Amino acid sequence: MLQALRSTLLLSLTACVVAACTLAPAPMLAPSQQPTTQSSTRADFNAVVQRMRPVATQICRERNPRLDCNFRVVLDERPDQPPNAFHTREENGRPIIAFTIALIDDLRSHDEIALIFGHEAAHHIADHLPRIQEQAMTGALLGGLFAAITGADEATAQRIVNTSATVGARRYSKNFELEADRIGAEIAARAGYDPLRGAQIFRRIPDPGNQFLGTHPPNAERLREVERAVERMAAGRPI
Repeated sequence: MLQALRSTLLLSLTACVVAACTLAPAPMLAPSQQPTTQSSTRADFNAVVQRMRPVATQICRERNPRLDCNFRVVLDERPDQPPNAFHTREENGRPIIAFTIALIDDLRSHDEIALIFGHEAAHHIADHLPRIQEQAMTGALLGGLFAAITGADEATAQRIVNTSATVGARRYSKNFELEADRIGAEIAARAGYDPLRGAQIFRRIPDPGNQFLGTHPPNAERLREVERAVERMAAGRPI
């Protein structure tokens, strides 16, 4: 039973690590440099990346110099992929920020692209990915211990470990999202974009509400977080 549980736990944690790579976010954004009814283009995306990447690198080195701050930016042009942006890391620790082409099509300004970019870069700068993985591992271990103590069969043990790992990974995910919103607003602002106007995106996208085990806070809460970050920057206070 214990050997089977070890195998179950290993498989569960591997799945959690992959899932954690895509937890990173739903859009965060800033003001319009084009009509609000017009979709963004690949040229818009490239222009924003050119301005945002060096600023994100600088802030990464200021806040967390032990990290690899050489951001790699990827545009997924597969037409079957839904609107999405996420942060992950290569095996050597290099950060990756990925956008799908469907998300670019949904955005309405350079500022919106900038704030999403900043938000994803902020997940790396704040070192969220390994923290999520650690929480998933802790949850899975506790779930595995409970399954062993209660004498659960292998299938039941797998379900317990999976559920416990998910709960562990998502325990602080909403706080991580808000932290990424704050830092992302700073990155966008320092690159010359307007995070406050851009954050109006939260009035347009579907609201995740405040669901149990949800990964994102309500849109209104995220909008307020960006507003507070802008207020602190205007007052010269740290984000």
